[in-house]
Amino acid sequence: MRALIQRVSEGGVEIEKENYKKEINKGMVILLGVKEGDTVEDAQYVADKCVNLRIFEDENEKMNLSVKDVDGEVLVISQFTLYGDTRRGNRPSFTQAAKPDTAIPLYEKFVERIKEHLGEAKVKTGIFGAMMKVKIINDGPVTVIVESK
Repeated sequence: MRALIQRVSEGGVEIEKENYKKEINKGMVILLGVKEGDTVEDAQYVADKCVNLRIFEDENEKMNLSVKDVDGEVLVISQFTLYGDTRRGNRPSFTQAAKPDTAIPLYEKFVERIKEHLGEAKVKTGIFGAMMKVKIINDGPVTVIVESK
């Protein structure tokens, strides 16, 4: 499992066909990729790592605080393209990305775990597999990758 995390001053997702729109303020946008072979334990590990990652500045402008510490919000977006293999040719291969029947339950477990840490109101999501417009106002910029073991 791979999470690309961006510290944001604001973020959002919109799906026009579904009339769906979610927005967050200070916090993180997590683009989550699930690969073949990932487990519930991977989802829990990556979720725990994300919410405890100290990427927010303290009073001394040091990255010492987590999203929990700053009472931040999280927007989670499914992103199978994080497992795009570009080593051969010019079109990415997505053979490592998990199929929806595997990926959806693990994505949902990941989101559940984030909600356990932050509370339901602090966590927003896109819709798995939908074409989404994602707004990310990166703060810093700070971008970090977290992967399961």
